[in-house]
Amino acid sequence: MSPRNVVFKKMCKDKSVGVYMGRRDFVDHVDSVDPVDGVILIDPEALRGKKVFVTLSCTFRYGRDDMDVMGIAFRRELYLCTRQVYPPLQDREQGIHTTTQAKLLRKLGDNAYPFFFEFPDNLPCSVALQPSPHDVGKQCAVEFEVKAFSGERQDAKTHKRSSVKLMIRKVQYAPQIEGLAPSVETSRDLVMSDKALHVKASLDKETYYHGETVKVHVSVTNNSSKNIKNIIVSVDQVATVVLYSNDSYAKSVAIEEPGDSVSPGATLHKVYKLLPVLANNRERRGIAVDGKLKHEDTNLASSSIIKDGVLKEVMGIMVSYRIMVKLIVGGLMGSSEVGLQVPFKLMHPKPDAVKESEMEEEMEFQEFQRSDLKGMKNDEDEDGNVSGGDDIAPKEK
Repeated sequence: MSPRNVVFKKMCKDKSVGVYMGRRDFVDHVDSVDPVDGVILIDPEALRGKKVFVTLSCTFRYGRDDMDVMGIAFRRELYLCTRQVYPPLQDREQGIHTTTQAKLLRKLGDNAYPFFFEFPDNLPCSVALQPSPHDVGKQCAVEFEVKAFSGERQDAKTHKRSSVKLMIRKVQYAPQIEGLAPSVETSRDLVMSDKALHVKASLDKETYYHGETVKVHVSVTNNSSKNIKNIIVSVDQVATVVLYSNDSYAKSVAIEEPGDSVSPGATLHKVYKLLPVLANNRERRGIAVDGKLKHEDTNLASSSIIKDGVLKEVMGIMVSYRIMVKLIVGGLMGSSEVGLQVPFKLMHPKPDAVKESEMEEEMEFQEFQRSDLKGMKNDEDEDGNVSGGDDIAPKEK
């Protein structure tokens, strides 16, 4: 069956509430964001007259739960919106916004109710700082969560057995309009040398996709009397935690150091190939990664693109990439460095859009689970939820 027909489901422990969603990734198009939609399936007997609510939240976490001191939590809620699903406050048909919801309601029966949220345009995308292999607990991250729960009222204490949490992602794709290919050059007058050293670095394009090799064109014209002992080319990831400290963490995620040298009066023209991927940085603490739902679909964090007019301070963690070209210059008083930086974007390509009208009637239900990074506690163990089996869904009529 085509993946586009997969429906993700999750059930609370007492089987009173279940959540069905047609997708887990919601795209930030910069000028707009895909809405979050799904269906809640209830068991009226298990609810015993309680109401059912669903919330969409965005949380910035900058410390582990066991670091909380003096009642101060190391996390900040950036957004929270709650809606009552049952008893419905409007006609069920009026709550349907997508074809997927309509098909789910037909399949699940009279005890299913739709929900719908729209993202504000000033929220960050899902991103996290990778912990070390020995770290435990939650990592520094921007996380999005859909939570359904039952209770006498909205602000009543939530019992884990009667609630279900689903981690979702807010993602961005590469812009369809390609910018100019970046190019940077510099000339440097060296000590005790009459002529300058000229260095130029350029890329083939502005945006590269995850898993794609980055080709760096480097030209060196050494008119100086100094010897270039070595050339180092690397891809640096710069993660800036803008919400509370504005600290920046620059880490090399790919590097080439073949030992090239350039003698006085000589030139060098060479293409260096670098592959910035998470697989080569899996054990390194502090590497920014895209918000993850499954271990296999995690990658280096994508470059951040911000809508004009939105304050960067509320973006949580901002990520950018640059090529670093560093020349090691020999001398009588020791070595010195000449370097330059070339910015570029690293993102996913925008997938082909699938029209809901083209979806087949048959749906494949898949358990909604979240496997954390190595060394992280599993989400399932924390909230006590279970993934719904086929017993939650009524037989198809």
